Amino acid sequence: MSDFWSNIFVETAARYSVAVLCLIVFLVIFELVTSYKNWDEIKRGNMSVAMATGGKIFGIANIFRFSIQHNDSILESMTWGTFGFILLLLGYFIFEFLTPTYKIDQEIARDNRAVGFISMVISVGLSFVIGSSIG
Repeated sequence: MSDFWSNIFVETAARYSVAVLCLIVFLVIFELVTSYKNWDEIKRGNMSVAMATGGKIFGIANIFRFSIQHNDSILESMTWGTFGFILLLLGYFIFEFLTPTYKIDQEIARDNRAVGFISMVISVGLSFVIGSSIG
């Protein structure tokens, strides 16, 4: 049985499955902290929400890329990926805090593409900073 778990294809499928499951859970958490409904807005064609959500998806996946690359076990990868997600979520709140003259969520919900784009770039950029720190 140990040969089964040490097979590179099985290990890749296991890491992939864990990363996808975490991605879904983390997107649900993002859905809970935003004032708009991501998938309803995307269905309506709101490009700002699509960019912001796409940035979050890329950011989470990128953090897991680094986490898988630098950790031997799936549990370590998941732990570091979760920690990275918490930092990414913190970055979202900091972005909201640093713009006191308007609300990020409201602007994205109104399809302000400039804000949606900046939100996407912040998620992507922070994922590289977070990922490079994962040990």
